[in-house]
Amino acid sequence: MIARCRSGGARFRPTSMVSLMAAVADAAFALGRLDQALHGHPLLPASLHRLRLDAVRRQAAVDGYAIDPWHLAAVIEHLPLRLGDEDRGGVFEAARHAFVQYQWLVAPDFDQEGAVQEAMAFLTRGAPAESPLLGVARGLHDWLEAGHARPAMRTAIVRHLGATLLRTPLPLTGAAALQADVPWGFAAWAPLFLQALAAEARDALRQLGLLEQAWRQARQIVATGRRRNSRAPAALDLIAAAPLISAGTLADRLGMAPKNALALLDRFADQGVVVEVTHRSARRLFGLKGLAPLAEEVALPRRARRGAGRIRVAAVEEALVEEAPVPTTLSPLARWQPDYADLEAAMAAADQAVRNAGSRLEALGLGGLGGRSGSAHPRQQGEAAEDHE
Repeated sequence: MIARCRSGGARFRPTSMVSLMAAVADAAFALGRLDQALHGHPLLPASLHRLRLDAVRRQAAVDGYAIDPWHLAAVIEHLPLRLGDEDRGGVFEAARHAFVQYQWLVAPDFDQEGAVQEAMAFLTRGAPAESPLLGVARGLHDWLEAGHARPAMRTAIVRHLGATLLRTPLPLTGAAALQADVPWGFAAWAPLFLQALAAEARDALRQLGLLEQAWRQARQIVATGRRRNSRAPAALDLIAAAPLISAGTLADRLGMAPKNALALLDRFADQGVVVEVTHRSARRLFGLKGLAPLAEEVALPRRARRGAGRIRVAAVEEALVEEAPVPTTLSPLARWQPDYADLEAAMAAADQAVRNAGSRLEALGLGGLGGRSGSAHPRQQGEAAEDHE
């Protein structure tokens, strides 16, 4: 017996259908766990930055380019790469390809946006599939079968899943399913694509756990010996939420002098909580300790490499170093601030119900049972006894 999948014309044997449904369930569960963990999380911007780096690394790998994600991070921030004896041409070519993929994913230009919109229309064409995940698998397969390029559909998948299944458009594209040795028949390929999506989601959840652990450890270090009105915890939350941040941005967000913000960042660096990734005297950028690999990949300034007596780097080169934007609606501690509004409202309602019951008992001549006349409340009796003593 052969079943026909409603997401298209592909035919599945019963065993293949069971495998496909298992892959759908596994992918849905993995994506759901990740979406729930990231929803409202104070580290969401930093986590999305890491996820995008990994997504582009995977995509570039299946396209034939091996890119170090920290090389890509340096290119994104316009930071010079520190290269050894490796093939410089190959490194720069891979970095260029990866940066273009990153642009497709994060900020497509006019022409790219048009291609993405066409790919999104391709995903939603025709009758609804058995599940959004199967529809994505069918759409990607048919898109490539029609001879279209990969980048537009990758971005369309991220947006489509963010609009139909997830609360956050997560950069998960199942890139491993497009490797050269993967079978291309839809019945065999669709479960592999869904398994690749699930694997990316599980890896993202693991990275989030590591990032949160490092952040909590940093908070403990910063909290030791600080003053009650210290701005260090709030500063650390802002640093954690942004991939990279400068003293100027930190000062603006905290309402403090830039020199004080820089002193705070330098103190964090001395404590091993943050690292500086630019190695420069101006426009210095900092990130959590987890960005240490990025600091190792960024080249030292020319004056540091050639000696202090050399001519300084042109100011235009310094101007190229820009930091990643910090979300304007950032509220890092919102997840850990308790809200007792509902509890207070319930307690007020309970107090009002007790008062109403006492009034009815008094009207029936049973006021002594209500605790409002006659004997006092036990707590009031105890307080009266303490006063008498």
